[in-house]
Parts: sequence; C-alpha cells; structure tokens
Amino acid sequence: MPETRLMRDADDLVREVPDGSRVAVFKDNGIPMEIARALARAQVRDLDLVTVPTSGLFADLLIGAGCVLAIETAGVSLGEFGPAHNFTRAVRGGTLKIKDSTCPAIYAGLQAGQKGIPFMPLRGLVGSDILNNRPDYAVIDNPFAENDPIVALPAIRPDIAVMHVPLADRHGNLWLGRAAELKILAHASARTLATAEEIIDGNLLDDDRLAPACLPRHYVTALAPAPRGAWPYECPGPDGLLYGADADHLHAYATRTRDPAEMRAYLIEQGLMPAEAAE
Repeated sequence: MPETRLMRDADDLVREVPDGSRVAVFKDNGIPMEIARALARAQVRDLDLVTVPTSGLFADLLIGAGCVLAIETAGVSLGEFGPAHNFTRAVRGGTLKIKDSTCPAIYAGLQAGQKGIPFMPLRGLVGSDILNNRPDYAVIDNPFAENDPIVALPAIRPDIAVMHVPLADRHGNLWLGRAAELKILAHASARTLATAEEIIDGNLLDDDRLAPACLPRHYVTALAPAPRGAWPYECPGPDGLLYGADADHLHAYATRTRDPAEMRAYLIEQGLMPAEAAE
C-alpha cells in the first residue's frame, strides 16, 4: 500500500494535477479554497470539474481564472451573496461545457463509481428537461416490473478528489467531521489530494472520539498543510468552529466580479494571476 505523501504546501500539492484532469469537490465543509488558489497560481488548464453536488466560490474562481473547460453540476451560485458571475458569463458565452445534472444524480453517479459498477438507476428524472441535455443518461425498463421506466446514470469516476480538513496526521489519515460525503469522493476517485489546518504527529485512528469520522490514509494520495485553507468559507473543528466565514470578502467578491476587468484585478490582488497576464 503506497504511503500518503506529505507536501510542503498547496502549491506543491497541485503539481499532482495535470491539465485536463477531472476534479471532484464537495460543496460544504471541506471546501479546499487554498487548493483552488494554488490551481489558479499554477495556471492549470482544461479542468473538468464535478461539483458534489453544487459549488460556489471554488468553481467560480477557477472559471474566472481560466482553469476550467467543463463542469458537471447541479448548480453554481454564491448563495446569499448572489449569482456566480464568472460561471454565468462562461455559460452565456459558450466557453464552458456544461453537463447539467441534479443533486441526487451526481450522488448516484459517484456511488456507482465508489462501488466499481458501470451505472446506477435513479427515479425522478423521467419527463424532466435534464434528459434532453444528457444523452449519456439512458431511460431503461425496470427488469423487475412492467411499464416502469427508470434512468440509468453512468458512473462518475473523477481523476482527483480535492478536499480541506480541519485535522490530519502524518500517516495521511484525515478527520472529516460531519462531512461524511467526502468519503464518497475519495472512494470514487482515482486519487485524493487534501490540505489540512493542522497535521499532528500521532495517529487519528487511535483516538476513539475522532476515528469514526476519519478517512483512512490508504485513500489519500498526498497531503499538505494549509492554515485557513477554507477561507473565505468557515472551517469547523473537532471542538467547535476554527474560524467563521468572511462575509465581507464574499460580498466584495460577488460585487466586483460582475465586471470581467474587476475579476482580473481581484486575481492580481490575490496573487493568483501575474499582472502581465491581464494586459
């Protein structure tokens, strides 16, 4: 069993992400914003994002930085802060390939990938417009009943799952807290890259309190420290909130990115794009 590799930082970590990778990311706890920033700094291109099942700043930032070619998603928005303007511009401009989906469909596809089976059946899509835009979704007859159509969804097998956790150990075990969905991402993906607020010397699996919420190291390809790696989103820890969401930053991002020139200025200010690249 290969050992989890410990990297110096997120910039070192994203050297494991070649152009054109299919990358999966979860929507809530475990949003790896420092990985998104590192991908932008590295100018990784042609990513195929799988959002589980939706996304916000993670996807919008990478789209605005020119890193994303395609996305499979049930939705991208900034929630209470408004629409995701880079995503919206890219969709309207035809520069982003969209695989329109639903929350249950994305989870079902990942579960098929997790189980190593070619597809997963799902109800609820028959008669919807989703089927008009997803030729890879097949309506089949339920083999155990008559006149009972059901949708077969192809397995989703990302090349890489990315995540941020509050706590990890040097063996590569990750404490996920309430974000149990991150296990599905890791199980379905060929590789998992993670950042952590803190990396301890002990073994998390030896702690009866923490072990049930851990992803074991044999699912984790590489790990890097990233204090405040979820910022500007919140990060809950084992004993309470490590830090809250930066609402002022999220509001400013949502306001500024209405204008493509302001988006480029934001990227430069954050050190995510060299100034000459915006000229």
